[in-house]
Amino acid sequence: MSTTVWPVPIGEAARRAGVSARMVRHYESLGLVAGVARTDSGYRQYTEADVHGLRFIRRARDLGFSMDEIAGLLALWQDRSRASSQVKRIAQEHIADLGERIAAMQAMQRSLQTLVSCCHGDERPDCPILDDLAGEPAPARH
Repeated sequence: MSTTVWPVPIGEAARRAGVSARMVRHYESLGLVAGVARTDSGYRQYTEADVHGLRFIRRARDLGFSMDEIAGLLALWQDRSRASSQVKRIAQEHIADLGERIAAMQAMQRSLQTLVSCCHGDERPDCPILDDLAGEPAPARH
């Protein structure tokens, strides 16, 4: 078992959280990671709690939450007097949003499948896929 001496520099914190140092700086600029200590020479120093928060953010991003939603979830996570109903509401709204996005992507997939089935895919230049992208009506098929 290795013993970590806390605090750690940004590269180590990023590695432990499974994100890049660039993303750590980005999260800090958004206010998702606050109060990071600095050395006298200005280097960031991250605590175990900071790394835990970075993991929380990474997991929330993996589930597709927006940065605004993550900020709200982080605040609720840190507020031990919160009601779980608040967290559940955010998750339910996110599920509904995901459902809408999935439905839109499935509609795109069906449209593309239709266009691909209309394209001969041969040596001729006419192509219903390009016609559709250009907003032109597809020529009548004989």
